[in-house]
Amino acid sequence: MREEQRNLGVLGCGLMGSGIAEVCARSSCEVVVVEADATAASRGRDKVMRSLESAAARGKLSDADHEAAVGRLDFTHDWDAFADRSLVIEAIAEDPAAKVEAFQRLDATVADPLAILASNTSSIPIMKLATATSRPEQVVGLHFFNPVPVLPLVELVPSLMTSAEVEQRATEFASATLGKHVVRSQDRAGFIVNALLIPYLLSAIRMLESGFATAADIDTGMVQGCAHPMGPLALADLIGLDTTMAVAQSMYAEFKEPLYASPPLLSRMVEAGLLGRKTGRGFHDYSGRVGAEAKGGR
Repeated sequence: MREEQRNLGVLGCGLMGSGIAEVCARSSCEVVVVEADATAASRGRDKVMRSLESAAARGKLSDADHEAAVGRLDFTHDWDAFADRSLVIEAIAEDPAAKVEAFQRLDATVADPLAILASNTSSIPIMKLATATSRPEQVVGLHFFNPVPVLPLVELVPSLMTSAEVEQRATEFASATLGKHVVRSQDRAGFIVNALLIPYLLSAIRMLESGFATAADIDTGMVQGCAHPMGPLALADLIGLDTTMAVAQSMYAEFKEPLYASPPLLSRMVEAGLLGRKTGRGFHDYSGRVGAEAKGGR
């Protein structure tokens, strides 16, 4: 791996971007995080700092490593901060139009023609993003999983245009630098994990919608009966119902298979702003948890 690949950027500091930035900083990378405006950049910084402080408090991070990680992070809303980066990971909302626009702008901003432009998309074909740039051979998918500091998996998704060198460098970065376990997927909507996961989540939502069982009983059934660490509705709440629906829509657009179609209940909940843990209410109620996190709790 090129040593300068430790000089990287993260676009977006929401649920996924903040975790990616934290993991990279903890892995001795110099990280600049760019958000939409100064308020969002400050909010993202607070999120990452709280997570680092929590890791230190739980003994997962020494005081010296905590201080070093903080020193490697910079938060801004100035896209020009990406100009000297050798790797940029896009982690904005799962919106195809927004991601295409982001890659067009990254293409115009990142000066190094050999820089890797990676996307954390969970479902959008990488080719769609690659062809928005003048360097499609430098574009690759690096799909992390939430919570990024905890879950070890990264899906590597090269498009038909991704060069073998970029694929190798991206694999080395995720595995050797970040210590993640890398699996390789073809460039098809949903990749490996979501192609299996999303139909399962949508099936649970349809079961609730039909009145077949309560949300609590559906989740308990899969936790107690199948040894899943979390039930499907609680997992959808953790992912975010807006993200769950966006992934489902992307997969349905590509495959036109009914199992990927969003149930009406999911659409209505997204319209109502009931998005899961991040809003305090989804299929379950998290209002107390959201209040605690607003005060700096975990």
